[in-house]
Amino acid sequence: MIFYLTYNDSYSGIYSSQVIDVVKFLNTTLQQNVKLVAFVSLRNFFDQKTKIKSDFPDAVVLPMFPGVKRWRKNIFLLRLLCKFKRPTTIIGRSVLATQLAVMIKNSGTIRNVVYDGRGAITAEWKEYGVINDPDMLREISELETEAVLLSDVRIAVSNKLVEYWRSEFNYTGDEHVVIPCTLNKVFTEVVISNEAVARSREKLGLMPDDVVFVYSGSVAGWQSFDLLYTFIAPMLRNGSNRILFLADKDKNIEKLSKEFPGKVICKKVSAKEVLQYLLAGDYGLLIREKSVTNKVASPVKFAEYLSCGLQVIISDELGDYSEFVAKNSCGSVHSGFVTAVKIGLDKKLENQKLAYKNFTKETFVEEYRRITNC
Repeated sequence: MIFYLTYNDSYSGIYSSQVIDVVKFLNTTLQQNVKLVAFVSLRNFFDQKTKIKSDFPDAVVLPMFPGVKRWRKNIFLLRLLCKFKRPTTIIGRSVLATQLAVMIKNSGTIRNVVYDGRGAITAEWKEYGVINDPDMLREISELETEAVLLSDVRIAVSNKLVEYWRSEFNYTGDEHVVIPCTLNKVFTEVVISNEAVARSREKLGLMPDDVVFVYSGSVAGWQSFDLLYTFIAPMLRNGSNRILFLADKDKNIEKLSKEFPGKVICKKVSAKEVLQYLLAGDYGLLIREKSVTNKVASPVKFAEYLSCGLQVIISDELGDYSEFVAKNSCGSVHSGFVTAVKIGLDKKLENQKLAYKNFTKETFVEEYRRITNC
């Protein structure tokens, strides 16, 4: 048995596609015996447990010991679970989950630890204020270094992240695989047709000749809204251009709506509904500032945009994907205002084919097999 361990992760569309969907894939396609074990905050424990188990009934959802800085105390509950389930490997999704797995290994209970590295965690905490506890901020660099160096195998979401490990933590081995954020199963079954695009546009009140830019996801600080605005504002001065936000309404979007009346649409939809509205678009926006966090990232929205046929307008040095866009002609690397035209059906289908070739879980069968057979 293998444990896939998450710690202090809340249920979301990302959790569903990058955790639960992965576990399901490992169990079905690779016929492994993988158990999802999730430690979640006491403050919303029952709500989170309900959401996780409704998506994956076999999951084990456990309450965290209060306070992130007391993360080590969760070892007692994890050790008890390991005693009954007897896993041989623990895949830790995050630095702290991996640290707990290393502690279990040091007690002789399991053979292998896999670090599922989702990004440059120390940099992210400091650049974007993910954690405000000063003790944890002082400790996280050492913990991340150990997670990288003490694991038996590592998953990196980008080649840039591996480069970061080598430069920052003196990682010199090759016991790693690169698996980007892959598509949720619902995005592998998208039907792109002129009729489907027309229906999606009609639901949003868009005209057939509108050129539609889409921003899907949070507009929180780390998503670089100020930088995004410098692109959006000139673009909206063109009569046929529109912007669709698939996000919660906030003051930034409301301000943009007042500045450009009739050109800004904001719609909050569930993770499973996103694809229906992405079909209305021509361009997907991934514009973020240059930071360590973004330089090693693998935004799942990149693959989702492509799977729905969109051209991607992306910042320079965003993970491996700025280079991917330039190499595959599936968008443009952002350097200011772009002259936009409607994207035809042939190009949309070409982009979708590119997404399915590079971002489905089936593409990475050998990489997944390596981490489950270590």
